[in-house]
Amino acid sequence: MYYNKLSGGEYIYLLLYVDDMHIASKNRSTIDKLKKDVSSEFEMKDLGEAKKVLGMEIARNRRSGKVSLTQKGYLPKVLQMFNINGDTKSVSTPLALHFKLKATMSPTTVEEREYMTREMYTSVVGSLMYAMVCTKPDLSQVISMISRYMHDPGKGHWEAIKWALRYINGIIDVGLVFEKDSTGKHECIGYVDSDYVGDLDKRRPTTGYVFTLSKHR
Repeated sequence: MYYNKLSGGEYIYLLLYVDDMHIASKNRSTIDKLKKDVSSEFEMKDLGEAKKVLGMEIARNRRSGKVSLTQKGYLPKVLQMFNINGDTKSVSTPLALHFKLKATMSPTTVEEREYMTREMYTSVVGSLMYAMVCTKPDLSQVISMISRYMHDPGKGHWEAIKWALRYINGIIDVGLVFEKDSTGKHECIGYVDSDYVGDLDKRRPTTGYVFTLSKHR
């Protein structure tokens, strides 16, 4: 990512991934100038207003000052890859209370280990992690849990992953919405909580936190 502070305190941002480029600024003429400068050095094609980036769909409502991000194209492909389809029953939480994940769930027999070698545990965790980073922050806690056992997952860990996939199956259309702050307060509010018994292996506390910036009340 490249950014530059211009005269008058204005910023311009350029994000580049392989051959995809996105430019953002408050001033349209500033964007047009940067496009002209870049195109004079490199061959490029202007596709207009961004609607997709790295598997995310972008929707704007300029009248209400809202921008939304979803992964309605990416997530169904992930679910299909791991045999979750429209007929699969969805669940309402990323991880149910009855899942008590611990290291002793790792395979203890040859049969169990052979079974887990056929399951794409690491691939699922990676796919879920990408969804978490982009549009599904509600997966943070379950990702934290299942990623602890990537080195030697067992059937119990795999069942927890399948539960998370069923959760995503019910919220494919749900994404993130960013709304323009019209109050001018720019308040930053934080919430924090700790779980002192959730780690069944090392008994370390797990801390969760959420911060909101310019949240409308």
